[in-house]
Amino acid sequence: MQSRNRNVARAEKQWHLLPADSSATNRLAGSARVSSVVAQLLLNRGVRDAAAARRFLDSPLGALHPPLALPGVKEAAERVVRAVTARRRICVYGDYDVDGVTGTSILLRVLGKLGADVQFHVPLRLSEGYGLNSERLHELYRNGVQLVISVDCGIASIAEAQTARDLGLELIVTDHHEMKMGLDGPLLPVADVLVHPRLRAAEPYPFGDLSGAGVAFKLAWAVAQRASGSEKVSADLREVLLDSVGLAALGLVADVVPLRDENRVFVRHGLERIKANPSVGLKALLDASGVKPDQVLTAEDVGFKLAPRLNAAGRLGCASFAVELLTTQSPTKARQLAEQLEAQNGDRQARERKYTQAAKELVEEQFADDPAIVVGSPEWHPGVVGIVASRLVDYFGKPALVIAMQPNEAVSTGSGRSVTGFALHTALVACDDILEGHGGHAAAAGLKVRPDRIPALRDRFNAYVRSHYPGGAPAQTLTLDAEVPLSALTFGLINDLDKLEPYGAGNPRPKFLAAGLKVEAARLIGTGEIQRHMDFRVRQGDTTIRCVAWGMADRMEELMSAGGDCCLAFTPKINEWKGSRKLELQVIDLKPGKTAKLV
Repeated sequence: MQSRNRNVARAEKQWHLLPADSSATNRLAGSARVSSVVAQLLLNRGVRDAAAARRFLDSPLGALHPPLALPGVKEAAERVVRAVTARRRICVYGDYDVDGVTGTSILLRVLGKLGADVQFHVPLRLSEGYGLNSERLHELYRNGVQLVISVDCGIASIAEAQTARDLGLELIVTDHHEMKMGLDGPLLPVADVLVHPRLRAAEPYPFGDLSGAGVAFKLAWAVAQRASGSEKVSADLREVLLDSVGLAALGLVADVVPLRDENRVFVRHGLERIKANPSVGLKALLDASGVKPDQVLTAEDVGFKLAPRLNAAGRLGCASFAVELLTTQSPTKARQLAEQLEAQNGDRQARERKYTQAAKELVEEQFADDPAIVVGSPEWHPGVVGIVASRLVDYFGKPALVIAMQPNEAVSTGSGRSVTGFALHTALVACDDILEGHGGHAAAAGLKVRPDRIPALRDRFNAYVRSHYPGGAPAQTLTLDAEVPLSALTFGLINDLDKLEPYGAGNPRPKFLAAGLKVEAARLIGTGEIQRHMDFRVRQGDTTIRCVAWGMADRMEELMSAGGDCCLAFTPKINEWKGSRKLELQVIDLKPGKTAKLV
């Protein structure tokens, strides 16, 4: 396909430069004892006074809220300890994503330390689907399980909770997802105990954005306190809980919950714990992921290296491998499981690239004028279509539904991703009579549809998007923290930026604007015959610096279209290679010309 068509199809991002208030910046810098750069970034993130700045920057472990403040935790902990004491068989029933498997592992490790008769179950994505499964509950009951503890799922499992009640299974639901809503408020499952940070209570929990692993950690902490007979837990349980802070950090980062308040505490101290004292499973995972022993472990390492490997198990196989890796005490088994996950992740990456390219070509050839994207193929694996949908949204700037039309299956499985401001789950409600089922939230959703009804779904979904956005979906906005000259990029600046770690949702890595640049020595790079990235240098005055644009090989012509004049949105990074340390720019977006239009 010609590059001209690709450039027409690609959605151009609008750049928004946050306003700077020098007086407010200087005031916060002085009162919080930070540099003006850090002060400006804190202001951009809504941190406006010295006390809030210190809490944000220091994030002490003691800033975690007490577990008993979480609705349902006190009663849940009492029931769990009673079950352990009575030697009742317990099953921890977790979700198949990273948040679910880390939360499951947290409870397994604490319950195992207490000598509980405990097992776990993580559903198969394709055959059992998300959440509690009634057939599986029947099987657990037949196998002697008496208490089921859900992790990262269950709050929407209304019928399945009733199945557990009918069987006589004791059920504790721990979750953080949205509740189903009825005319009179939330529709809640008939569990024995519900543990959820946003349950309506007389005294609501002070932070509603915990992940599933964060909720599981709070229950594990309360169980440890109850078993210890004190708020101060025993020494051996304390070590397990400190390890569990690391597991919770993995789940938090992977689930893209806001890294604010205690989530920031979890991630900061959890990553330090993983680096300083990894379990045998995490040590094997770090080695397989290429994280060097002497490097600082960051949230980005979790998001781009550790989490995808843990997620690959649930996407292409069975997520129980990930739980086994995180809970094993055998270095040999850990290495074998890590190698297995590495192979599955390589398979996932290859499929993702192949499917994304095929989907892009399908859109450009047949559906380029549609306000939204609905594509499917019998060659696509259901466990990967969600990632492909995300790639299409990023590339085209339109809501996307991507469907795996499995051969010999009467119903196809799809995943959707949305653009900012467009509620995907509401749009699917408008397609309810066409679909066999759907669920999710504003940004992401899953669906089931018969293959012969995909054209009707495409028409209905596009009509809905068109009615809400007559001029097309709104352009995606890239928010930039500040404009900086290349001469201001120093090792000292990078050290200042490191003070705002960990970065993630709610605290993105700072993005800067540099204008009036001249491109020099541009080339494509990649592994083997695949050259998917750009490597070039830019000059501004007397300063020249290397730039890397990952996954932007198709934008080389655009980069050079104004005679090499360009503006870049970027984040600065230190590249260390064979003892040499050099500053470089990681390109987020580019615009040809000496100046960039801002909104």
